[in-house]
Amino acid sequence: MLANDSDPIVAIATAPGRGGIGVVRVSAGRAGAAGAETLMRALTGQQLAPRHASYVPFVDGEGNVLDRGIALYFPAPHSYTGEHVVELQGHGGPIVLQLVLQRCVDAGRAFGLRLAEPGEFTRRAFLNDKLDLAQAEAVADLIEASTEAAARSAGRSLDGAFSRDIHAIVDDVVTLRMLVEATLDFPEEEIDFLEAADARGKLAAIRARLAHVLADARQGALLREGLSVVLAGQPNVGKSSLLNALAGAELAIVTPVAGTTRDKISQTIQIEGIPLHVIDTAGLRDTDDEVEKIGIERTWSEIGRADVVLHLLDARAGVTEEDRAIAARFPANVPVVRVYNKTDLAGVPASVCAGAEADGVADCEVRLSAKSGDGIALLRAELLRIAGWQADAQSVYLARERHLIALRAARDHLDQAAAHADQNAQALDLFAEELRLAQEELNSITGEFTSDDLLGVIFSRFCIGK
Repeated sequence: MLANDSDPIVAIATAPGRGGIGVVRVSAGRAGAAGAETLMRALTGQQLAPRHASYVPFVDGEGNVLDRGIALYFPAPHSYTGEHVVELQGHGGPIVLQLVLQRCVDAGRAFGLRLAEPGEFTRRAFLNDKLDLAQAEAVADLIEASTEAAARSAGRSLDGAFSRDIHAIVDDVVTLRMLVEATLDFPEEEIDFLEAADARGKLAAIRARLAHVLADARQGALLREGLSVVLAGQPNVGKSSLLNALAGAELAIVTPVAGTTRDKISQTIQIEGIPLHVIDTAGLRDTDDEVEKIGIERTWSEIGRADVVLHLLDARAGVTEEDRAIAARFPANVPVVRVYNKTDLAGVPASVCAGAEADGVADCEVRLSAKSGDGIALLRAELLRIAGWQADAQSVYLARERHLIALRAARDHLDQAAAHADQNAQALDLFAEELRLAQEELNSITGEFTSDDLLGVIFSRFCIGK
């Protein structure tokens, strides 16, 4: 714990702007109960009863009333941060909140009260074992959730569902490590460890459980981050119409004039609760128009960052040489859906084919009409399929990229452990080492083994007052 992690801190805990209620939060840190009592008497003129809401005036240094509201006192350790906490809930005007905040700073100057940094209250909760690191991150994820499904999954993580699954796997790994290392410590015992302790069976069960957690975490990461979908193709193939059809609103200008879209248009939509960041781009063609050239350059830049590219074609013309030239420039590692638009004009029904049925240039093909909406549902389903979303996933918890990296690393170490388990007894020490490394990766998720640098990055992205 750093020295300033015990400083008394204060911040406005509600969002900037005007509102019905505004909250100023204080965590007393090393000032303890004496600091909290000093602050309460300076602000309200009285000692507050623990965990009781008191309607009181908030006064300045001369005893003038700044505001009237609810004051709450939470003695340690029964508070959000695990320290003595005082919350002042008044009217949500920015000026009155600043006056109350300044009064807190003035009254707490004697014991070192300072303004809190972003995420510092939740960091205190983590450092004081009120939350583990995965739960702390879920606080920010819940605040930032852009869909109902993401909010529910963040709530599961905050409730500890993700952490409980990780701890259960760690417990199984620790048990297996104890058996392995006990055998290494007593080599004179002629015991076939792998057979007698059923090490292979225990390891297989751990790997299966980790695979299930990783699958749920992938789903949660998809809910959190969403999918970047870029609409690309020649001018006038219906990219803007498709954006409007997916969004259910007239977001992009649609005309029969090629080159109408000069710059990207972005819109976030939801499919089964997954955020899709759909980007309509300028038509790809050779042009002497300087403005359109810039738009085309930005199109290729967006394609390079995409999770999925929708390559639009005119269903009446099929794949042209120009379309083949465009497809040849798509990044090899980005899934491509070839979308034949204007099926209503071509006189063909909406359809979809994927996998082996596609021609190898695209991951799948969809035929639809952006104008009539026929086939839009097929495209939505294909996007979910490419994303790997399971509609019946009920155990999803929100996960971050660092969680996925740690889970994959733990999986790789367990795979190596399984390989060593199939070798002779001399491989037991390697078996034990891979188990240890897997445990460390899993513990990094909940914060048992986490550097201060990583903590600084994580909590700096929180809002102030949280």
